[in-house]
Amino acid sequence: MLGDLNKMRSQAAQIQKQLERELFTVDHGRISIEITGNQKVTNVTVDGQQVPELKEAMNQAIQKSQQAAAAKLSSMSKELGIGE
Repeated sequence: MLGDLNKMRSQAAQIQKQLERELFTVDHGRISIEITGNQKVTNVTVDGQQVPELKEAMNQAIQKSQQAAAAKLSSMSKELGIGE
């Protein structure tokens, strides 16, 4: 079982690296957002002007939601007896 867990971690790390290299752009009216596959906002523009404060706020919000999800998954893993 430990071998399977290590294999899964290795695969997850590989997927994470692949996602870091992917870039997605969404244009919605006057707003354009670029985000990587691992959910890091790289650029936000409104009317063609970069808005770094909005980019940082979005990254902080994403980070908080990821932390909450990680905490819930960790709790569930412990309940199932598969946590570290």
